[in-house]
Amino acid sequence: MTEPVKVGVIGVGYLGRFHAEKYAALAETELVGVADLNRDQARKVAHALHTRDFGDYRELLPLVSAVSVAVPTSQHFAVVRDALAAGCQVLVEKPITTTVAEADELVHLSRERGLILMVGHLERYNSAMEELKSRVTQPRFIESHRLSFFKERGTDVDVVLDLMIHDLDHVLNLVPSPVSEIRAAGISVLTDRVDLANVRLEFANGCIANLTASRMSFKSMRKFRLFQPEAYLAVDFENRELTAASRKDGAMGPLPGVALETRRFSQEDVLLKEITAFVQTIQDGGEAPITGEAGRAALDLALEINAAMKLAKG
Repeated sequence: MTEPVKVGVIGVGYLGRFHAEKYAALAETELVGVADLNRDQARKVAHALHTRDFGDYRELLPLVSAVSVAVPTSQHFAVVRDALAAGCQVLVEKPITTTVAEADELVHLSRERGLILMVGHLERYNSAMEELKSRVTQPRFIESHRLSFFKERGTDVDVVLDLMIHDLDHVLNLVPSPVSEIRAAGISVLTDRVDLANVRLEFANGCIANLTASRMSFKSMRKFRLFQPEAYLAVDFENRELTAASRKDGAMGPLPGVALETRRFSQEDVLLKEITAFVQTIQDGGEAPITGEAGRAALDLALEINAAMKLAKG
């Protein structure tokens, strides 16, 4: 029987606490400890999960072989670098870092040491999105809307790095072509950073993506639509639903000659799926499902969008 992977969680605020709970529940892992600068929070989580608490994450690193990093984005680089230097496999929340140079250094360090650097682009594990990806052949137009209520959490970065980056990761994962043109606009409302953004991406192969993200909405919406020759695919993340339309001779329905299909997926724990995939990769070896390079690509595009918004403002 394989020995449980000794893991720790660094940063046990809103997201990190959930990471710790998943590790504590898995038979394949042993939650050795949790670390947070807020020692009271670390003690609270550790007590609930029957593990040790640390105020300094560097005291935890020698005791584990893998960590989840869920500290504020501005601290990702330093914490992940220290974890990799200590020989730990790493799952870091998105975005991977705040700059491309930092991401490049972490990717290089992980490759140099033969360690896993996985980035938590969580929505890749949504079953509806997994099903959409399995049906994609030649994307020609993509549209996404990601609207959220205002929350203080996440406002250490702008809405592109906070919310839109999910859809940027989806698009880059689905379109096998480099971005050739970016047109973007954004405004600040309740913070000193962009809270509402829209971007039009054109790819070298002709595909177009139009993405909107807002953390100023009165309703929540997470929808992703993809058009390709003879087919339309749409995911409603909140309702865990995939809608597909495709040409089919003789099909009867609202649109003659078009076959319509709607699949609704059961409630699932996507974070548990992500963490299980991370642990499985540690045990089996091989490439992480969402590599540091993938996280770096999403970050790079997000920062290019921010630069385009600044340029548009003059």
